[in-house]
Amino acid sequence: MDLSDDAHRSSRMSRRQAIRQSLAGSSGMMLAHRLTAPLPPSAAEPDSPPPAAPAKSVIQIFLWGGMSHNDTWDPKPDSGQEYLGEFRQVIPTNVPGIELSGLFPHLAQQADKYSLIRSMTHGINGHETAAYLMQTGHPPGGRLAYPSVGAVFALFQGAGYTGLIPPYVVLTRAQGRFSEEGFLGPNYKPFATGGDPNAARFEVEGVIARGITDQRQQARRELLGQLNTMSRLMEDCPEMARAQQTQDTAYELILGSGRDVFDLNQETAELRDRYGRHTFGQQCLAARRLVQTGVPYVVINFPGGWDTHRNHFPTMRRQCPQLDQGLATLLQDLHDLELLDSTLVWCTGEFGRTPKVDWQPPWNGGRGHYGRVFTVLVAGGGFQGGRVVGASDETGENVAERPVYPVDLLGSIYQLAGIDFHAELPHPEGLEARVLPLPGDRVPSAGLLTEIM
Repeated sequence: MDLSDDAHRSSRMSRRQAIRQSLAGSSGMMLAHRLTAPLPPSAAEPDSPPPAAPAKSVIQIFLWGGMSHNDTWDPKPDSGQEYLGEFRQVIPTNVPGIELSGLFPHLAQQADKYSLIRSMTHGINGHETAAYLMQTGHPPGGRLAYPSVGAVFALFQGAGYTGLIPPYVVLTRAQGRFSEEGFLGPNYKPFATGGDPNAARFEVEGVIARGITDQRQQARRELLGQLNTMSRLMEDCPEMARAQQTQDTAYELILGSGRDVFDLNQETAELRDRYGRHTFGQQCLAARRLVQTGVPYVVINFPGGWDTHRNHFPTMRRQCPQLDQGLATLLQDLHDLELLDSTLVWCTGEFGRTPKVDWQPPWNGGRGHYGRVFTVLVAGGGFQGGRVVGASDETGENVAERPVYPVDLLGSIYQLAGIDFHAELPHPEGLEARVLPLPGDRVPSAGLLTEIM
């Protein structure tokens, strides 16, 4: 890929900071920062004009722990028992020539809407280091802790975003594999919803108060207004006006239209059934509602994970149907709402699993970590559907053609979103840092995914 064109802080808290913290907590701080903090000049003025940007929002489905490529989207039916294990069925898709594991009948009918990268590679087998590389594009172990792709979106896309929901949302919990915000700092940390969207009431942390009705919450707000004589005495004070604006915004998130985004009961029961009445299916529905309101970046962390050293085949039999149902319905729903062209969806773990099954105790039919080759699904937002990029060999152990490295994948995502991957990032100590490494950094690359863009 050609990337070459490219105080001291007081220990005392300011009055504005104190007001914000007392009013709204961590979610309010995120909202208050977005209302008051300007975009750093280095982000507002990228090195070169961004290209046309079909992707207005991104949904990242992170299969943390690493899902087996052999058992799912790159099946090897002739590889033999030591590789196949319990899964031998391969099914055709609605695109001639593309086949999937028999565990994915719903996605098989949506293959015209997505492409599969079957030659993703980085060679790292550690969870933290592989996750860092896949979500920043920068090699682990350097002196700088780079922000994740979601935090980069919050930096660049968040400047023009006016929605109530923070611009970078995680459903439902961050995985803690690395610092998502990196050196950008806590204002670019994702808003993790918590709760369970499959519960009768999706109790979003900081938005839905457990055990407190809307009527009681509104009564509390009115009582606070009556007791807050300071705001009336200082109504001409700009600082107090700004604090009141932050409070009003926070309450609109808690009691108004912001909260409605997370109310999945506003959807029909039939649609919720299509997504699947399980946590992942309802995460996908919540993600669609978020991008429908303009949220730039949403991460779905698959509940339970895919780190299947043990109980691999039972776990796959339980989780693959949920992934199949939720993801297939998400793609169809985005298409039906005419949102797929403007919503980029990508789905992967930090790596794959070992193609050869480990039948020895204590694993007894497990698969280990495998970063040498694995599969990524991409759809929408400028990515073509019905295509396969690259290939692994006959057992799924090595890249056979067209390697794709993390910098190639993330560079393609940034380009489709109109983010200049040559741009400098604002480091708090003024150190040089860019969205993606430059060729001089000697980071492996085989080029952007232009064949499907």
